[in-house]
Amino acid sequence: MCRSSETPLDRVMSGLQDLPGWLAEQPADQLGDIIIKGREIIDRTEAMAAEATRRFEKARGYQADGFLGMVPWLRVKGKLSGGAAAERVEVAHQLKELPRTEEALARGEIGYQHAVTMARTAEHLGATQVRKAEATLLKAAETMDPGQFVGVARNFEHQVDAQAALTEANRAHERRYLRIGQPLDGLVRIDGLLDAEGGAIVRTALEPLAKPAKGDMRTADQRLADALVGRCRAGTGAGHPDGAGPRPQLIIKGSLDTLAGIDGAPAGELEWGGTLPAETVRRLACDSAVTRITGLGELEREITHAGRSIPPATRRAMVARDHHCVFPGCDRPASWCDGHHLVHWADGGPTKLDNLGLLCRTHHRKVHEEGWKLRREKEGRWVAAPTQHTVARGFRSTRGVRPARA
Repeated sequence: MCRSSETPLDRVMSGLQDLPGWLAEQPADQLGDIIIKGREIIDRTEAMAAEATRRFEKARGYQADGFLGMVPWLRVKGKLSGGAAAERVEVAHQLKELPRTEEALARGEIGYQHAVTMARTAEHLGATQVRKAEATLLKAAETMDPGQFVGVARNFEHQVDAQAALTEANRAHERRYLRIGQPLDGLVRIDGLLDAEGGAIVRTALEPLAKPAKGDMRTADQRLADALVGRCRAGTGAGHPDGAGPRPQLIIKGSLDTLAGIDGAPAGELEWGGTLPAETVRRLACDSAVTRITGLGELEREITHAGRSIPPATRRAMVARDHHCVFPGCDRPASWCDGHHLVHWADGGPTKLDNLGLLCRTHHRKVHEEGWKLRREKEGRWVAAPTQHTVARGFRSTRGVRPARA
């Protein structure tokens, strides 16, 4: 009798080859169960891989491929990042001491991220302490998503050893950092880590500003990015409901031709590096103090024209009239808005109430950088419309405007 030499892994791989064709035939509205079943297969496979990792590492099988340790071997051969490879090796070690957890993972009763939390708890407290409450913790894990279960595990750690929990929190606090990169292709990369308290403070501060407005087409990530910038722009004026308080100083260097939007003008230059298109400079200059510097070489004189900033009294009158962003359909509050010159002051428009309107940052950008036209009708109704002709971003058609004298 001839016996097949096909292994269970061979059968799994064969099934994976047939899966795309079968999946394409399934109704789209019935793919939910398939997605969940696929996640369960991945999680249960992690339990098998944990046991295999321990045995392979103990036998030093990685040496046959020229590696000095399990983590670098798994990083290269398993196509994982260094952090992911180290995590799987550590989880494999801890699960050896938590047999109930490994069995629950193998049966699909918990997910891999639940097992990671159990392993980290054992790393902090010792596997002996976790085994005493393993059944209770696993019961909680079966009914919670991994994020919720982390809270349960952290509370358990604090109950068992409050000092150790404090030490771990302090260790996490020491790992905090924030990096702000240099502008590259018009974007600045921000990267960082905060401890739990810092993260909660930032999220609490940003969430109210990140809620979608009616007809909001931004993604959740874009709304959160705009909320961060908006919160920083509010500066010390954050407590002013009308947004009339002082704001952080953003220094931009540009020519009068840039402010006038004349073709061929140089871009605006930011103090911290990077350039801004002329229309962005004009938007920011809608409500800014402007200093004109004349002379070559050494600076001969400076003349500050604070009148370019909308005076607090005018701002309050504008808020009393407009109440919120005047872009049709938008109800973002005044504290989120800039003052916008309907006729830019660089084009001769006055900084007076009749020439001003409240615009949230999203719609202020739409009017300037994206070329929309905003006007107020005689009866006080605001109308916005896109331009008829598409203009390349960062450039404006020649308008024959003479630069305003500062």
